[in-house]
Amino acid sequence: MKIIAIIVAVLVVAIAALLLYAATRPDTFRIERRTSVKAPPEKIYPLIADFRRWGLWSPYEHRDPQMKRGYEGAATGAGAIYSWDGDKNIGSGRMEILEAVPPSKIVIKLDFFSPFEAHNTAEFTMTPKNGETEVTWATYGRQPFIGKLMSLFISMDKMAGKDFEDGLTALKAEAEK
Repeated sequence: MKIIAIIVAVLVVAIAALLLYAATRPDTFRIERRTSVKAPPEKIYPLIADFRRWGLWSPYEHRDPQMKRGYEGAATGAGAIYSWDGDKNIGSGRMEILEAVPPSKIVIKLDFFSPFEAHNTAEFTMTPKNGETEVTWATYGRQPFIGKLMSLFISMDKMAGKDFEDGLTALKAEAEK
């Protein structure tokens, strides 16, 4: 009986330590990847500023062939809205371009409704460098306690970062055609 009490006490202390450690994690997150594209920003920008063209490069567009898509607002740039409703792997959400600075920057309000709720910002920047364009894809936002706790076991940077890398590779291929 005494051994069970010791085991329970050790487990309680370990769980409390884990929760306390999670509470010390940053309140915000940022995931970012970049690539160099052999094309001017003017050729890359329209592929991002028009949600209807994301099917050419976004890794998320092909995960659920039955995904429902909706477009509202402006056709491209600020005010363009894209919503999706997919299976349990893709979930549902909405994106709205808040800021569009042709041909160098696009800022998107990114709202996930399921499988979990989150409200973040996605940002694409295109910077000319040595005859090429450096394209940066970043997502950032607040990290609630549950996100801090999950980050102890799952690296969102590695998971989403891989998607960003795949997307940037496809964007590069499309822009370099």
